[in-house]
Amino acid sequence: MPLLDLGQRQHGFTSVGVMNEVARRLSMPPMRVYEVASFYTMYNRTPVGRFFVQACTTTPCQLGGCGSDAVVAAIRDELGVDQGHTTPDGLFTFIEVECLGACVNAPMVQINDDYYEDLTPETVRQLLKALRASAEDAAGKTAAPAAGPLSGRASCENSQGLTNLTSEPWGTETTRADL
Repeated sequence: MPLLDLGQRQHGFTSVGVMNEVARRLSMPPMRVYEVASFYTMYNRTPVGRFFVQACTTTPCQLGGCGSDAVVAAIRDELGVDQGHTTPDGLFTFIEVECLGACVNAPMVQINDDYYEDLTPETVRQLLKALRASAEDAAGKTAAPAAGPLSGRASCENSQGLTNLTSEPWGTETTRADL
């Protein structure tokens, strides 16, 4: 599996040539490699755009924040493609996926290897515009947006601030009054 990932990163997708080379290097029947590459969704069997946008549409992302349905609609509107398609300029490929494991900061998308979280329709539009600008800037002065929560949170802390563990913990000398 790591060799398939490496081949995909080098070639852009997991082609038959990549799978055959992995099979050759591991001295195993090519069919075993084909089975793995076709089973796991992390291997792209066809070329994808420079920015591979994977929108999580599992229940926590549907319920979190504005909901993943609104985020998906904004992505479709901004890119002008439906899920499973690549933009005509080849910059973006968009798909809907199952849980990516960042439920606490839902809704979220994974773009290439980066997670963008706490999304709203407006922040996802801004994100896609910024990625397009970074790709079109030949001088390299436009940086891609930083990954992580786009709500101002640093990580997965409560957006309302600290809500528990706000007082001194009970020490060994503190007991219940009714004992």
